Amino acid sequence: MPTPRGMRDFTPELALLRKDVFSRIERVFRSFGFDPIETPIVELWETLKGKYGSEEKLVYWFRDPWGGKELALRYDLTVPLARFLAEHPELPLPFKRYAIGRVYRHDEPQRGRYREFYQCDVDIVGARGPEADAEILRVIGAVMREFRLPGYTIKLNDRRLLRGIFRRELGIENPLEVYRAIDKLDKIGWEGVEKELRQLLPASKVRRVRDILEMSGSPDEVLDQLEMRFKDGGIREAVEYLREVVGLAGKNHIKLDLSLVRGLDYYTGPIFETVVKSPRIGSITGGGRYDELLGKYGKDLPAVGTTIGVERLIDAGLALGIFRTRKTVAEVYVASIGAREYAWEIAERLRDAGVPTRVDLMGRNWRRQLQEAEKLGIPRVVLVGRKEEEKKQAVLIEDGERRQLGLDELIRSIAK
Repeated sequence: MPTPRGMRDFTPELALLRKDVFSRIERVFRSFGFDPIETPIVELWETLKGKYGSEEKLVYWFRDPWGGKELALRYDLTVPLARFLAEHPELPLPFKRYAIGRVYRHDEPQRGRYREFYQCDVDIVGARGPEADAEILRVIGAVMREFRLPGYTIKLNDRRLLRGIFRRELGIENPLEVYRAIDKLDKIGWEGVEKELRQLLPASKVRRVRDILEMSGSPDEVLDQLEMRFKDGGIREAVEYLREVVGLAGKNHIKLDLSLVRGLDYYTGPIFETVVKSPRIGSITGGGRYDELLGKYGKDLPAVGTTIGVERLIDAGLALGIFRTRKTVAEVYVASIGAREYAWEIAERLRDAGVPTRVDLMGRNWRRQLQEAEKLGIPRVVLVGRKEEEKKQAVLIEDGERRQLGLDELIRSIAK
């Protein structure tokens, strides 16, 4: 039977690769002093309801057939964090957390978009200044360097900047609808975006919106243009904030992109996404500041964070040939010629030494055992027979070479 559309099975090769990717991302998060938390996959529908704007239609929700309550599968790891913090007011601030878990979206499956996938989130709660935003950007840069993804760009913008320009300079009172149209730019291009904007704005304002959003250059150049062009205090405040963020985060790979809006309603300040030139797979990271979200759960706290889209990162790495896959976690195969008990003894000692080890479970002859090890890509084979058992020795086959070793020397050599 096939898997449900938009879900997918993972072969041992991909499952091992994903676990390795998780481990490397987690190591980056921990290097910045972030601590792990875990939240349930199933939340109350009222917890998630009203938090995602137009994206809310993608949330899986259902009625509990036993208790009658309305439940939902978590759409992201951010709203559950807000609920978690409301229930744990004793946590010291700033609270720096990371979380790695499955999320679900009733989306149209396509390359880089799935209905079930993992997110790796990192957030700082309780810090209102630019230092927290800059640290999140540095975490993103560290993750991208960890995987050596070439040609990546961290796109940066600020919702306050957009709000000031759209409301005060262009008289657009409901910018959320404009944000949602602009957010489709990568999918439908300027022609499609302008078509949607013309349903919301007069043609003169549509032209001005495009003119503003196409401002480009280094972060300093764009911020200088904005400072000269707009005198509104709120806009200038956002410009100065972004200057501090960029100054602390470092300017490498950061591009100020005024067309970046992000579709979720809860963002209040700086927003950011990471993209690569190739393959065209959408954003690999996405996040921003959401100072008002936690207040909806009773405790008003500033917060900023990002998510790492693991599935897209893996898809990009595989397409670029960056990742190597393995068929098994085993590092050693112990094969025997009539010395099964001795082979099992050696395997047990290797496992005790921390070496993942396989033995034959099918009663195969020694040639078939070597073929199995080769098929699985296991890099080392230990071959033993009656003679080796009597002398407490073994033959180590590695990189096409054979060495006769004593048992203790064998264990030390492989474990090292």
